[in-house]
Amino acid sequence: MGKAEATRERILEAAMAEFSAYGVAGARVDRIARNAGCNKNLIYVYFDNKETLFTTVLEKNLLRVYEDLAFTADDLPGYAARVFDYTMAHPDLMRLMAWSNLELKAANPATRAEVHGGKVAELAAAQDNGKVNPAFPPTFLLTTIMTLATAWTAANPYGPSLDPEAVKDPAALRENIVETIKLITRPE
Repeated sequence: MGKAEATRERILEAAMAEFSAYGVAGARVDRIARNAGCNKNLIYVYFDNKETLFTTVLEKNLLRVYEDLAFTADDLPGYAARVFDYTMAHPDLMRLMAWSNLELKAANPATRAEVHGGKVAELAAAQDNGKVNPAFPPTFLLTTIMTLATAWTAANPYGPSLDPEAVKDPAALRENIVETIKLITRPE
């Protein structure tokens, strides 16, 4: 990795910490530059503006999630468990996504919609083949799985604040999520 690429990566790491803590509006480019050990102007050379930097950080991290969490309609409870584990281990990503939803509705990388569409299509095919309960539309099932698997992250206003005891035993919480997804997706 060259010096320029290393600097760009340090900027992205510092920006992840800054944006997940403060959102786009509260984030400061001068803090990102200081934490990345570079000149503030260099950030604008690489990313043009703060919003582009935010979108780049979001997309980079979502691509990592897509690579790390393979989706398969053949094991929806297992997928929910993997999402739960990942989001509990990466609270900064969940905060980043929350900020994205609050501040930059348009900052939804095209890859996110593409990946979502692929998952929905795979769910629909599994329903057609009798492998997944057809009682719910595939988009509803995917939203339910993702919502349940991420409900106890720090960015969710319900899970950890209204059910703090559940977070103390993540293994039991994970098992409850898995069992719930089994119940709603099991073929009839």
